[in-house]
Amino acid sequence: MPEPIAKRVRRIAETRKASANRVIVDLIEAGLASKESEKERFFALTNRLAESSDRAERERIKKELARMTFGE
Repeated sequence: MPEPIAKRVRRIAETRKASANRVIVDLIEAGLASKESEKERFFALTNRLAESSDRAERERIKKELARMTFGE
């Protein structure tokens, strides 16, 4: 693990009074949950796009999906 990240993990561990391993596991779990949430939001938007007949809403959803896929 790169030293700057290791330092941050140790500081978080000290603050939480937990081990560095516990902090790493918590961070991984949070990252996985975040990715799953992002995936669910993506599919919710694709469903809305398919169901919408409002042209302005469809364009807004397309732009949001493009941002999610390709970034800003």
